[in-house]
Amino acid sequence: MATYPTSDQLLVVIDPVARRTDGESVRIAKDVLSAGAAAKVCLPDGPEEFTRALARRGSRRPVVVGDDRALLRAVSALHRQRELAACALSVVPVGGTLSLARSLGVPSGPVAAARAVLEGAERRLDLLVDDSDGVVLGTLRIPPVSPRQQDPAGSEAVPSGAGHPWLRTCQSLVRTLVTRPPRAAAAAGPGPSRLRVEVDGETVVDLEQPVEAVSVTPGGGTGKAEVEVRPLSVGAEASPLLARGRTVTVSGAGFRYRADAVVSGPVRTRTWRVVEGAWGLTLPVTG
Repeated sequence: MATYPTSDQLLVVIDPVARRTDGESVRIAKDVLSAGAAAKVCLPDGPEEFTRALARRGSRRPVVVGDDRALLRAVSALHRQRELAACALSVVPVGGTLSLARSLGVPSGPVAAARAVLEGAERRLDLLVDDSDGVVLGTLRIPPVSPRQQDPAGSEAVPSGAGHPWLRTCQSLVRTLVTRPPRAAAAAGPGPSRLRVEVDGETVVDLEQPVEAVSVTPGGGTGKAEVEVRPLSVGAEASPLLARGRTVTVSGAGFRYRADAVVSGPVRTRTWRVVEGAWGLTLPVTG
């Protein structure tokens, strides 16, 4: 039997959503990982078991097989356990929404992603931590965009049998029987917001200026967040307001925001701070 050094001992935590939505990709990832390292596979039934498995990993390197929500859950759990600094996390993206993993540089296919786990290197990444101890890995958006807007590649899980002609016929019949709302109402989204946005204590935009959108992104290892505020334009398009800083505070009359795969709020104020190099992710080695 092959033996492996401690660094090649893996704890493979397979998210239950990934098992339900794409069992074949899960099987492929598990086979590749088990062939290249001493892999202990854990099949949690829910979020609590998922968190317990990470807490009991010992010296094994954690590998999450799942979608963006599973990755966010893993980072959040390790953050709460105050073990992010000493842990290099790996992910094999499988499931519904995968745009976050792709934006971080993780390969999208199960074979390529699993090989990156085995052959890649740890990269330290910045993290946004809010005043309620929540974390943001990718981009924070106000107002929150829908999953389809955030992931235009259409990586949503496809129901079993969705490609069968009989199912398409049934779906078409149901659509003809259901009364559709007016097109304008269906397309309506959140209106402009009145927000105060402060970066390192300096006001970027105040309440008297309506804004269409605000985005905050960790600065890719710089220790500062990239902030973009889009004022409401009347006539000619208004130029976005850009700022960089270590703390970002947004306040207003009850706003919602999307942080990675989760919509939160409404809140009246929230502050995010950048923690430089707070977490490690195993990524492919580039030349």
